[in-house]
Amino acid sequence: MARRRVASGSPYEKEIGFSRVVAVDDRVLVAGTAPIWEDGNVDPDPAVQTRRCLEIILTALAQVGAGPEHVVRTRIYLTDPADAQAVGRVHGKVFGDIRPVCTMVVVAGLLDPRWKVEIEAEAVLETRRGRLAKVLGG
Repeated sequence: MARRRVASGSPYEKEIGFSRVVAVDDRVLVAGTAPIWEDGNVDPDPAVQTRRCLEIILTALAQVGAGPEHVVRTRIYLTDPADAQAVGRVHGKVFGDIRPVCTMVVVAGLLDPRWKVEIEAEAVLETRRGRLAKVLGG
């Protein structure tokens, strides 16, 4: 079993003890990703927060050879259900015809009260077994 980890530089990674990405064989898991800019700022707009979360996720995925086309699942945590449409529109623009399964969950709060959105993602890389399944029509 091949296991790789990717850090994104979040101060929480070392403090809490987690990786931004863990890739095991062809499966790639991305931790809950908050909308933090490099300088620590957080834009109050939920659409901008969504775009920022997805930028961080896609940058981390690229480090293990994955792109948006490999994403099969996203989980979006919202603090306000009124933001669902704006957040969903950004998600739709990023993933377009890829259309991973997506769950939106409204939560009472996130780690930082400025965060209105936090996103997790899962991706699957093509493996030899995956290529063989295509050849065999499965």
